[in-house]
Amino acid sequence: MSREVEESNRRMLRARDAMDRAYDQPLDIPALAGIACVSEAHFIRTFRTTFGETPHRYLQRRRVERSMFLLRESARSVTEICFAVGFTSLGTFSRTFREIVGASPLAYRRSSAPMHGAVPDCVAMAALRPSSFGEARDGSTA
Repeated sequence: MSREVEESNRRMLRARDAMDRAYDQPLDIPALAGIACVSEAHFIRTFRTTFGETPHRYLQRRRVERSMFLLRESARSVTEICFAVGFTSLGTFSRTFREIVGASPLAYRRSSAPMHGAVPDCVAMAALRPSSFGEARDGSTA
């Protein structure tokens, strides 16, 4: 791997780490591109090449991952969870959740039991990642 590719990957990882830390905050491409020290267009293009999805889709998936946990482990309403994970519209949250998970938030909650100690955390996290549901990375359905 060339030094330039390594540096590019480091920059993209810094931006992705920022997204992971602040997934519930409003994040925009100019701010993320600034973290990666690249132009906006270059950031979007390079992020997609590096991680296999656009920054917007990654952030949506990250928010859905967190909402899945909250739906399983808390009694908070779907609306509360929607806003807690950074969505600003219940309709957008529900549509995005369904696209990624394959079920509505309420249907997911009804079909999912809390995971308290039932299996090791690493197994539960791997099994419940949205990327293991519905849409594969290449856009086909699993």
